[in-house]
Amino acid sequence: MAEKRYGMVIDMRRCIACQACSVACKAEMRVPLEVFATWVKIVEKGKYPNAQRFALPRLCNNCGNPICTRNCPTKATYQREDGIVEIDQHRCIGCKYCIASCPYDVRYYNPLKNIVQKCYWCQHRVDAGLLPACVEGCPTRAMIFGDVDDPRSEVSRLLASNATQVLKKEMQTEPFVFYIGADETAMSNVEEEINYFTEPVYFPKVRL
Repeated sequence: MAEKRYGMVIDMRRCIACQACSVACKAEMRVPLEVFATWVKIVEKGKYPNAQRFALPRLCNNCGNPICTRNCPTKATYQREDGIVEIDQHRCIGCKYCIASCPYDVRYYNPLKNIVQKCYWCQHRVDAGLLPACVEGCPTRAMIFGDVDDPRSEVSRLLASNATQVLKKEMQTEPFVFYIGADETAMSNVEEEINYFTEPVYFPKVRL
């Protein structure tokens, strides 16, 4: 039995769409320029004078019932006991089945390594007792990470005291990224595109 079950709460009332989480993620995980493991999506709904605009931070949901782990032919994608969904880079063959099966389009293909990559909630930092880079880099504390099974943790207290929403609940993947202060309009029918059609562009190193 796992001692912890990690999860994340995102307070959309605090997010200012500064993209500091995206920058922190890219710097920590060396994410290629043309793709994102964490980003803030701007959702626009309606038309003037009833138009609405929302900032919606996005990253892997590290689901409780992940489709990706079941569709990986080499079992490279697997789930740790603490809930973090990992990719074994030595087993991954770059077939992209997991990309096709993920309903959130949070995975991307790295052609230089011929592997798929994504957000792992900075498992190397978490294992060392640190916070994920995106959480640490958020200037407004809109992202809160911790053990959802620990009633003393901030993330657990927020879940207990706030109405929460998840993306694409109908997919029954049991996402462990929870949004509070979210308008239902912002959470419904969110179109995915950021990593779906785009593969990263790599530039060769040039010696000067």
